[in-house]
Amino acid sequence: MNIQGLAELEKALDNLAKSQGKPVLRAAMRKAAKPMKEKAQALAPVRKGKLRASIKFGSLLNGRQKKFKRALTAEERDAIELYLGPSYRLGAGGRHGHLVEFGTSPHINGGKFAGSKHPGTAPQPFMRPAFDAEAKPTIERLKPILWDGIQRAILRNAKRSGWEN
Repeated sequence: MNIQGLAELEKALDNLAKSQGKPVLRAAMRKAAKPMKEKAQALAPVRKGKLRASIKFGSLLNGRQKKFKRALTAEERDAIELYLGPSYRLGAGGRHGHLVEFGTSPHINGGKFAGSKHPGTAPQPFMRPAFDAEAKPTIERLKPILWDGIQRAILRNAKRSGWEN
């Protein structure tokens, strides 16, 4: 999701130091996108509940995901990126999230069940429907949350420098 057209907020963010602006933006993005996370968790199929529990926010991609990410332009390098989805960390329970979301085709198993035929699984999308339902509302929620975060950061700066109304 790329947010544009927030000129006033962008100017206000530019007035903050980078060390202050990025945390304010990251926190606002997490808060605004929380309903999207909750929707994805509600839509995730439950067998043991590990997939649902593994849906998290993150700012890093794993090695395989980095290979498929397009190169950023010079303008985009200063952008804040926030990812939402099943965690691929070992033991988090989300390593099979893509298989649930998109399904699998029939195949011959390897490993423990080597040689046996797997009939495939039907897709059970949970991330895309959550995104489709919450993308626009998230942007609308982001504006006031971000503005509030910027104002709080400005007040903190004023108090630190000894200047108050």
